[in-house]
Amino acid sequence: MNYRFKQDVNIPVENITLEGELIIPAESNAIVVFSHGSGSSRFSPRNKMVAEFLHRHNIGTLLFDLLTAVEDRIYQNRFNIELLTERLVASTKWLINFLPAKDCSIGYFGASTGAASALKAASRIPDVRAIVCRGGRPDLAINEIHQVKSPVLLIVGSKDKDVLALNEKAYWEIGAPKKITVIEGATHLFEEPGAMEEVCIAAGKWFDLYLQSIIRK
Repeated sequence: MNYRFKQDVNIPVENITLEGELIIPAESNAIVVFSHGSGSSRFSPRNKMVAEFLHRHNIGTLLFDLLTAVEDRIYQNRFNIELLTERLVASTKWLINFLPAKDCSIGYFGASTGAASALKAASRIPDVRAIVCRGGRPDLAINEIHQVKSPVLLIVGSKDKDVLALNEKAYWEIGAPKKITVIEGATHLFEEPGAMEEVCIAAGKWFDLYLQSIIRK
């Protein structure tokens, strides 16, 4: 595959630098920014699996750490949704102004608590055109979720009953186009055989519908 851009990046945010990996296929006109969950990182195998699926369909990805290594050692930071949201907003604005990403549509993929920061950030950035949440906690963004204008897909495992209930409740607060996809037999981390493949397909179709028109079912 040919790439327009494929390398590690340093994202300046106030007085710190966030580390990430930006990959943009040569024919891409869209980039998905990942917001990972608490205790995870840009090296999350599940998020990397989704990213690789998107690359094969000419969608770029930005996988980055919302906290520095020092900040991540403070457990409370991992659940500071407002801090993570501010980092995601700043990183998205950096990406929008980054020359290799010029003219690309921007989407979000949020996992676990990262889904809350993705939803909150999208309520503040009109440029975000589509959001996918995997095993997310949209309830942690409940005060701002009604302001989200981007189409939202909530993906939850059928055996992740508590999180499924939270997603169903948050669903009714979303005023934008929305959908819940339940992966049968899957638990919170989607470790069951074939579960993550279903996540990839569902996310790909959502981004195809609302972010760009390259993926074909």
